Amino acid sequence: MTAARASRITDALLGIAAMAAILLALTRLDAAGEGVERRAFDVAGTPATAHLPEGPALGPVLVIAHGFAGSQQLMQSFALAAARNGYAAVTYDLAGHGRNPAPLGGSITDPEGATRRLVDQLGRVVEVARRLGDGRVAVLGHSMASDIVVRFAQQTPGIGATIAVSMFAPTVTETTPPNLLVIVGALETALAAEALRAVGLAAAPGAAQMRVTHGDPAAGTARRAAASPWTEHVSVLFAQASLAETVGWLDLAFGIPRAGPPRTDMRGPWIVLLLAGVVALMRPLARLLPVVSSPPAGAGLGWRALWPVIVVPAVATPLVLRVLPTKFLPVLVGDYLAMHFLAFGLIAAACLAACGRGPIRPAPPPALSRRALVLATLGAVAFGLVGVAWPIDRLLTSFALSPGRLTLFLALLAGTAAHFLAAEWATRGPGAGRGGYAAMQAGFLASLIAAVALDFERLFFLLIIVPVIAIFFAIYGHASAVLQRRTGHPFVGGIATAIAFAWAIAATFPLVEG
Repeated sequence: MTAARASRITDALLGIAAMAAILLALTRLDAAGEGVERRAFDVAGTPATAHLPEGPALGPVLVIAHGFAGSQQLMQSFALAAARNGYAAVTYDLAGHGRNPAPLGGSITDPEGATRRLVDQLGRVVEVARRLGDGRVAVLGHSMASDIVVRFAQQTPGIGATIAVSMFAPTVTETTPPNLLVIVGALETALAAEALRAVGLAAAPGAAQMRVTHGDPAAGTARRAAASPWTEHVSVLFAQASLAETVGWLDLAFGIPRAGPPRTDMRGPWIVLLLAGVVALMRPLARLLPVVSSPPAGAGLGWRALWPVIVVPAVATPLVLRVLPTKFLPVLVGDYLAMHFLAFGLIAAACLAACGRGPIRPAPPPALSRRALVLATLGAVAFGLVGVAWPIDRLLTSFALSPGRLTLFLALLAGTAAHFLAAEWATRGPGAGRGGYAAMQAGFLASLIAAVALDFERLFFLLIIVPVIAIFFAIYGHASAVLQRRTGHPFVGGIATAIAFAWAIAATFPLVEG
């Protein structure tokens, strides 16, 4: 058997396995919503969704708020768990987030700025949500929204329980907000310590422990902290331990008896399996793309030549952007991230040109190669939209571009294109050092962290999404390597990845008032 035939057979088997994984994951994810009726509605311009149990509701309603750069889809696991255990649950998109067309107004760091507006928005949603039950309400918020729900519960009579996930809430006291449950990921060590500190306000000195309840739920003074094993800031939202703690706390706060453990579904692993199947499907589907360049193009830098192309932009970018204007888009810190991509890419391209390894050539490529480049890129982009953007939007977080975000996407694309075209050209091609692409993206992340350190007050929210950016680098780095091997040209993966990142930033970062 020839190597080419063996490769085709391997790709065919991989495609079959990937499709089986995707179908299994979709089946299991659909099963997680069985017995739950969903109704989309609008609260004064705020998109919201009611999750209602199949049988009679128990009475109370849980209103759920997502965190920074999230959306109501990100909180589906909590809503489904509540509904499958007899509670009505409502999720919604905060101002500037998801499909909410209204921008987020006011300073994000000022309690009387954006925080006050988000608290008021939660109040409007709660007033409508009360009608789904008997008037009793609990609130749940993640990360940034944990502060929102805590402040709201402290100032609003009649809130029966407050659940803060990955809590940032400086206003917690010994008795407010009522019946406070704090859930953290076990890997969030700093937040775990903060959870114990907050719970310890109502306990004897040194008595606060994880999974120990203090206070009296009937009086509204109950306190509890719980850490979900092996989870961090995002995966804590999908952990069965987080969901079971939430339902158990609602039962305790509202005095509702339950025979046996609550019904919870592990949506997280099935979402991971679905996305893994999509990633695995890239290789067999890449065979459908045309060859763009033979022999393969690219600078193909070895490690000795590649280090300056990584280190120089990593050091220079945060310093250059300290003196250049980076506030030009109505999207929170997204404009700075776009400028960071742009500056890093341009400096890296200048380094490539200085060593004579840039993509500029005396003669243009032949017409057939240009047509093949366009076709291959369109195919890669189409797969990204259908195979990646669609499942993320449906199952994970809002990933659709509303009309108001299209102009943001085009502006952001200029920055991401500069970075990814430079990175692909430098690290692909004959003679390229193994692991060069990963090293270049690690350099970008290091420079981004350095930039946050230089302007922490404005850019600290970027630290929250650094792990997400790293995951995207890994996924699209694999995809671009597959595209390079098939098409022979690094610009196919570079353009597709640039579009994917610009799309992700434009679709998820909060819109703010200009």
